[in-house]
Amino acid sequence: MVCTVGGLTSEHLIAFVEWLAEQQYSGSYAFLIARQALAFGRWCNDRRLSLCALKDSDIARYQRLRSRHRSRCFETRRRELRSLQLLINFLRGRGVCRASQALATAADNVVEEFVLCLRRERGLAEITVENYARWVHKFLVWRFGRGDICLFDVRVTDAATFIQSEAKRMRPAALKNIANALRSFLRYSQSRGEVSAGLVASVPTVATWASTPPIPRAISAEHAQRAIDSCDRQSAVGLRDRAVLLLLARLGLRACEIVRLTLDDIDWDRAQLRVRGKGGRESLLPLAADVGEGIVAYLQRGRPASPDRHLFLRSVAPIRGLMEGSDAIGTIVRRAILRAKVDAPHRGSHQFRHALAVRMLQLGASLPEIGRVLRHRSVQSTSIYAKVDLNMLRTLVMVWPGGVR
Repeated sequence: MVCTVGGLTSEHLIAFVEWLAEQQYSGSYAFLIARQALAFGRWCNDRRLSLCALKDSDIARYQRLRSRHRSRCFETRRRELRSLQLLINFLRGRGVCRASQALATAADNVVEEFVLCLRRERGLAEITVENYARWVHKFLVWRFGRGDICLFDVRVTDAATFIQSEAKRMRPAALKNIANALRSFLRYSQSRGEVSAGLVASVPTVATWASTPPIPRAISAEHAQRAIDSCDRQSAVGLRDRAVLLLLARLGLRACEIVRLTLDDIDWDRAQLRVRGKGGRESLLPLAADVGEGIVAYLQRGRPASPDRHLFLRSVAPIRGLMEGSDAIGTIVRRAILRAKVDAPHRGSHQFRHALAVRMLQLGASLPEIGRVLRHRSVQSTSIYAKVDLNMLRTLVMVWPGGVR
């Protein structure tokens, strides 16, 4: 016989607490979450709310009613909301609660088909797909509202008007992303015969060019090493951060490539690392000795026990891989720079990639060799590093008329 505790069966409640332990929540925090789940269960039981019909709006109603009886600060309500959302998601995962029924609009359906095409045929990075989907959805809602969508009604001036409306609060670089998204969507719609052939050309070009490409802003080799050495090798977080910084500095990986790494990407026998870069392209890179040692130290003494196969995991519950599209790697870099107290050109992770290219150039590597290490598709992407080779540039300097060379 299964007893009922406040609207939740003891079986569900016990399973929920066990799941919290598996996600490595602390005992005190798991106790707090379980207590809030129990109070919510009693409230549901008093109102004869069935768990299978539980909705997100019920949580909001529960919190509003509790706020009437006692004054509670915003942080308390926020923690309670997070706890109850954990409970609802857990019950949905076990099939006890129905999945959230979001009302899909016509714009949602159009964007969903567009996204499927981008992933299936274009091979774009996931963050690019999400960015395109967001702006196309906003454009369709701006043009058609929440009603039916007829792309034949899109006028030649619509794209320009929409971009102009966004230009009031955005910089040119961001506006260029909007233009690219709309151009891609209209080209996709044209291939389906849903818009006229000339509509793609109506998307304006956003001027973001400069007279010369910017000089790469690279952290110096000394400062990069100080940032790496600032990591605490006695702590799990320090071991993880040191391994991440070594991958940035020695192999020039992008932040998204580090987030995607899994345990299966490391070939210890051949000392190779499989990297999934832009557009889903895979590359095999040699695993330098100090990078391998840093990863081994993290795996042996720092990585939490977890079924998640991602190489780098969060340090706090829920224990899972770093979220792609987040600024997790950037946060690691910023903290290391602050600890090391170095004068870095900026706080982003890409400066380590630039530093690797500059160092290779100083050691005599050619631009094509640097491009292969950094996995550039275009020679133009690598050519920006020619401007940091001062010794080579001096040979190109012409004698000033009447002056001394």
